[in-house]
Amino acid sequence: MKTLTYPYTEAQVRALVLGEPVAVSGLVFTGRDRLHKFLHEGGASPVELRDGALYHCGPVVVPAADGTWRVVAAGPTTSVREEPYQAGIIARHGVRVVIGKGGMGAATREACQRHGCVYLQVVGGAAVSLADRIRRVRQVHFLETFGATEALWEFEVSGLPAVVAMDAHGHSLYEEVTAASRRELSRLLARQEAGGRW
Repeated sequence: MKTLTYPYTEAQVRALVLGEPVAVSGLVFTGRDRLHKFLHEGGASPVELRDGALYHCGPVVVPAADGTWRVVAAGPTTSVREEPYQAGIIARHGVRVVIGKGGMGAATREACQRHGCVYLQVVGGAAVSLADRIRRVRQVHFLETFGATEALWEFEVSGLPAVVAMDAHGHSLYEEVTAASRRELSRLLARQEAGGRW
């Protein structure tokens, strides 16, 4: 498993291979629908996103007794909701890593190739386990404006496990699976029409 360490440089990102398992360590920012729309429409980011990672995540975070924050759950949200915004954010802000689940579309894939970014898939349904990889909450932005799940959280993570699902060379696991499924379906339909069994 390859380790991806903040700041996530273009050289690190372009060296990643489609389907490769990676462990992300360092600074990660969360962002969901409201943040993406805000940034896409020209809103100023309160943090420097260049060479950073944007995690599609609405975490469950509670205040600790010592005044810090404790992350209870940090699972990925469905990434395709950010497809209308993601390519523009990658281009404008220099984001190198996007993390989520379920994949993204052609515009994001093309932006990843053009600007040197990758989309990493993390396991859905493992929110508590993923929260264990968060070592510290550094800060939170837009908490009052967007609410806790839509806020921009700054997490320091260690060994967050993921898979390269869109690389920086124009390849997508989702497109490969779709193409393979279509080929298999065509083969099965042709066999049925010829009087064969499934």
